[in-house]
Amino acid sequence: MYIVYGIPNCNTVKDTISFLKTNQIEYTFHDYKKKGITQEKLQDWCKQKGWEVLLNKKGSTWRAYDINHQRKIVNEKTAIDFLLEKQSAIKRPIIELDGKIVMIGFDETSYTLFFIR
Repeated sequence: MYIVYGIPNCNTVKDTISFLKTNQIEYTFHDYKKKGITQEKLQDWCKQKGWEVLLNKKGSTWRAYDINHQRKIVNEKTAIDFLLEKQSAIKRPIIELDGKIVMIGFDETSYTLFFIR
């Protein structure tokens, strides 16, 4: 079963959930705000996709972060430390199947090609 990682008030996550429900695709939802995220999970995702992909620099959490602190996030370790502290800065949603990332973000065309075929 797919696992959708995100926060429920995020519009991109809402679009993802709507797409999955509409297309009757089974999933479970992992809410960062309630369940958190582990360092091990972030390390695994970094190995799969790279820390630069996981860090959402377009979101309000990143933009509100002090520029001097932003400049210190230069590698996987500093990115993971930041993402553990500010989980809202993780690109979302992240969808996993059997521990492997299958989607990051929401794009209806990509979702249709992947989930509907």
